[in-house]
Amino acid sequence: MEHTVVAIQFNRLGKKYYFDTSNINVTLGDKVVVETARGIELGTVVSERMTIKNEELVSPLKPIVRLANEYDLRDNEENAEREPIVLKKTEEFVKKNRLEMKLLNCEYTLDRSKLIIYFNAEGRVDFRELVKDLANEFHVRIELRQVGTRDGAKVLGGLGPCGRETCCTRFLTEFQPVSIKMAKNQNLSLNPNNISGICGKLLCCIKYEDDNYKEMRKSMPKLNSKVQTPDGMGTVSQVNYIMQQVTVMMDGSLHNYSVNELAGYETDNAQDDLSVEDKELLNLEE
Repeated sequence: MEHTVVAIQFNRLGKKYYFDTSNINVTLGDKVVVETARGIELGTVVSERMTIKNEELVSPLKPIVRLANEYDLRDNEENAEREPIVLKKTEEFVKKNRLEMKLLNCEYTLDRSKLIIYFNAEGRVDFRELVKDLANEFHVRIELRQVGTRDGAKVLGGLGPCGRETCCTRFLTEFQPVSIKMAKNQNLSLNPNNISGICGKLLCCIKYEDDNYKEMRKSMPKLNSKVQTPDGMGTVSQVNYIMQQVTVMMDGSLHNYSVNELAGYETDNAQDDLSVEDKELLNLEE
């Protein structure tokens, strides 16, 4: 059995979800009303129609309810206008209940049956009294959702160490795993100040070039290994993966060679394990 589906996004940088068109003629850019696990929501079609087989589904498909009409668009705008007021009032209740939490964002479902409030906190938060206060204030179902520091940075935005707006607020729709080994693989300084983003986690951009570095290392000698140069045997003291150049120590002096000029060396084909000193210096989550 086959299904005709389209991808739908609920905000500009949110994840994409697939919905069955159910014989509704939708095109790229259309606003549509769909039913999700959270309730009735307004989304945007971000792909052309495509066909997928039943065995390719990872979860049951839900149908598109309808193309959004003028009333749906008006309700969505009204919900957005209410959100700053909701955040301000929620902040008052947070202070009243003396909770250690940082409010990030909030959103209503389209039919205003549920209010979802996103926050960041160091540990678990007992927000039962806060939920009661919010339910009495707004008279809807309340869902408080704790998100990680990366998601918090995505909501708040800011400038990265490169001086540009953070990737997560510009184009990243999903976070890819980033490890300290990737940083070491690229010969980056393992100083946390140099490889951490404003969220305090490893920079997302370390992931971008990791595959290229892995490929380049396959043809490069390891640091401190012996290599045969046109001028004799030496020890590798530096490796420039981008330029494909190697600095070799011979008879107490340094010499630079292209990797094509070297022979008889063991290739650097594996990521090195982190030393105890590296781990103590970093103290970062991978």
